[in-house]
Amino acid sequence: MSEPLTNLVPRPLLAVPAEGDFQLDTTTPLDAAPELTGVAVWLRGVLGPATGCQLPPGPGGVRLQFDPGLPAEGYELDIRPTGVDIRGGSAAGVFYGAQTLRQLLPPVTLRRAQLSRGPWTLPGGRIEDAPRFAWRGVMLDVARHFMPVADVLRLIDLIAFHKINMLHLHLTDDQGWRLEVPGRPRLTSVGGWRPATMLGSRQHERHDGRPHGGFYSSDDLREIVAHAAARQITVVPEVDMPGHMQAAIAAYPELGNGYSGPVRTAWGISPHVLNLGPEALDFCRAVLDHVCDLFPSGLIGIGGDECPVDEWRDSPVARARIQAEGLAGPERLQSWFTARMAEHLAGRGRRVFGWDEILLGGAPPGAVIAAWRGTGPAVHAARAGHPVVSCPDTSVYLDYRQSDDPAEPTPVGTRLTLADVHAFDPVPPGLTPPEAGLVLGGQANLWTEHMESSRRVDYQAFPRLCAFAETVWGPAGRDFTEFSVRLSTHLGRLDALGVNYRPMTGPRPWDARPDAPGNPRTLDDRLAELREMTAGLDRVPT
Repeated sequence: MSEPLTNLVPRPLLAVPAEGDFQLDTTTPLDAAPELTGVAVWLRGVLGPATGCQLPPGPGGVRLQFDPGLPAEGYELDIRPTGVDIRGGSAAGVFYGAQTLRQLLPPVTLRRAQLSRGPWTLPGGRIEDAPRFAWRGVMLDVARHFMPVADVLRLIDLIAFHKINMLHLHLTDDQGWRLEVPGRPRLTSVGGWRPATMLGSRQHERHDGRPHGGFYSSDDLREIVAHAAARQITVVPEVDMPGHMQAAIAAYPELGNGYSGPVRTAWGISPHVLNLGPEALDFCRAVLDHVCDLFPSGLIGIGGDECPVDEWRDSPVARARIQAEGLAGPERLQSWFTARMAEHLAGRGRRVFGWDEILLGGAPPGAVIAAWRGTGPAVHAARAGHPVVSCPDTSVYLDYRQSDDPAEPTPVGTRLTLADVHAFDPVPPGLTPPEAGLVLGGQANLWTEHMESSRRVDYQAFPRLCAFAETVWGPAGRDFTEFSVRLSTHLGRLDALGVNYRPMTGPRPWDARPDAPGNPRTLDDRLAELREMTAGLDRVPT
């Protein structure tokens, strides 16, 4: 048995069936160029356990080749009775062709052990494919709920299966600090743990009374980076600053503006921010240096979102900084700080990646903007000449509820259905062609306030992440009905991969979280709120 060429997710640009299938068996060799050894090792590793096909080196059989005439992430897949050719413009293109080959085999071949001896048949035909966007991302928040390394590696495998190539790893926040920093042991011994966790939306003020925490060693993060790189995924780290810093300030109160207390247990925005004195600036530079040592990404996330200025109005250290730099007031401190961190990162050959709030006061040249507060910030960022990653909460925040069913676990935010995600386009209307060219792509965000385990992350992410993969891989024109037909087959693949996806029929009784109530919002209310939140962007220079 094999899967039709048309039953793929994301849908390829061109799939032409042909007569004559190819039989994959225990004698089938794998012929790969030396530069593609990494892809060959990975392919043997994922196909061998379930198929029994070890793909020994040799001519014929499955052939992996470069083709400089193809786009870097593009590929061509030819299946004939005499063999299979996967040609790519780079190792990434070949890798995506191999992922497509996996989807053309029966779902049982995606399991981790052999349940059947086959035969394994690949349908004859030709596929030509390439992505629309260079940035096809997922943001994983490990600060609100820590995710063990094994679970992060598993999620990397799942997003790679859907040809997603960027993992934005949100490592720190008010509720937890998740990475070691040399010379700062209290960041993990104190900042990595909170005394309790909120149950449900913050309006209900419920707590579980149980400590929660965890952190990644430097070797843990190196492993995550290496595992991702072998699957053509770039890990973009984020250490949020100068706000969302209560965990760091709990560990080192001298970094703050007088706060002395624990890591934040409530969701929402902490008023406790860095004081931006010399010690705080040195701290941030040291953290960023360590992050640069661990992550080869050309972009380093510094957050920059939701930073209250209230403490800066009364802080002697902050007031001294305002006076020394000749700033108009506390509202100008964040843009000054962001520019200093951008200068430091530039010295390491890196650029700033920040949320759209850093546009206020002028984002540093070359900064890449993660536009999250609706579609407006993406327009403002592009018109200001900044590269943009579109991730509006009204389209791709996968922590938001999936239906109006009261059994949805901790239903928060606006309703965001599978169809809503499938309708997302990273390029907002109203941009000129040059401005639209600054949109690097899109990103789906997994904020984990209400995702206490990888099982819950699965439920919130899938199958909506399958729909998202189509929005950033394929053309702008999409048919949700046609996608739904393909998805019905694809769910069998998710079953074989062990994904706890949300059933198409709705939540199961055991999915509900009556102990963690939510706070559903209407889209109209959220849009009104976003207009108020982003009003200042009208003053961003273009």
